[in-house]
Amino acid sequence: MEYVNPYLYGMRCISGKWKTTILHHIYTYGRIRFNETKKTLPISEKVLSQQLKELERDGLVRRIQYQVMPLKVEYVLTPIGEELIPALDIIYIWSVRRMHERGVPIDPDAFVVHMDQRYANELKDIMIENGFDPDTQESE
Repeated sequence: MEYVNPYLYGMRCISGKWKTTILHHIYTYGRIRFNETKKTLPISEKVLSQQLKELERDGLVRRIQYQVMPLKVEYVLTPIGEELIPALDIIYIWSVRRMHERGVPIDPDAFVVHMDQRYANELKDIMIENGFDPDTQESE
């Protein structure tokens, strides 16, 4: 038996440029469809497909294929994937704070897709400094 370091295992499950964004996207909208997601994220078809397959393999998302024509496929979070969301929120908030402290430019879309009150409670001052007012939910 080969032992696996839990940190390495966890990071393997969420590593990849788009996995955390995809997980948050599914969490925000409840489910996603491949072509719609490809249009809303600047991601190639190949990478999106690969990341979704890996998330499915690791049990974080479930692929639902409907028996209709044209083919309809949706992706939803599994209960295990849902358990991960609070940890991703902590990482997101931590990252925004560190980026702000270090003067790293923050993608304005990061605030638009994180409008829930829990983010505003933690990051309102940084959001406002970056031209996004969570109270009006509009960017300047």
